[in-house]
Amino acid sequence: MGANNVLLWGSRGTGKSSLIKAIFNALSDQGLRLIEVDKDDLVQLPEILDLLRGRPERFILFCDDLSFEASESGYKALKATLDGSITATPENLLIYATSNRRHLLPELQSDNRDARILDGELHPSESAEEKISLSDRFGLWVAFHPFTQAQYLALVHHWLAHQPNAPPTPTTPAHLEAIDQAALRWALRRGSRSGRTARQFARDWAGQDPT
Repeated sequence: MGANNVLLWGSRGTGKSSLIKAIFNALSDQGLRLIEVDKDDLVQLPEILDLLRGRPERFILFCDDLSFEASESGYKALKATLDGSITATPENLLIYATSNRRHLLPELQSDNRDARILDGELHPSESAEEKISLSDRFGLWVAFHPFTQAQYLALVHHWLAHQPNAPPTPTTPAHLEAIDQAALRWALRRGSRSGRTARQFARDWAGQDPT
């Protein structure tokens, strides 16, 4: 059965890497294996693919928090692998990558200045096209958007209920309001409403035991 390579992109701390690890945990007993490759090691992709080719297991090659500068060699190696131009990608392997950038490369103001209009249509510059071309090689994009305030607070209360060795959290309206206000101040200081921020707040709150 065929499947696409996947790019999970979006706001930090929203669960991109956790989702991939959850897939592995759910399917590892069915022969799925997870291999994490740092972007500096992507130049070794042909050798990695040769080692996996023909094995009975299924593999996810996982590139976490991926972003490139245009001059980095790993960028070209990944692009060529996704295209199959270095060597055919084994049928038992998919590439999953996470990134805060949808296009994986920094997008500069100068890229837009080089765009041109031909016959009434906007044509991006060659440099902009090059930056888009890598993410285009992933067959599936999954976007992770910033959490709303309600989603963030729901996660705060979820993590508070799952803190190990923490005393039960009182559920009076006044106490719940105090938690919400403290959690929002915490997120404001961190500049992020995310699952990671919610978990960090829950740990801090439970450690202080402000009951």
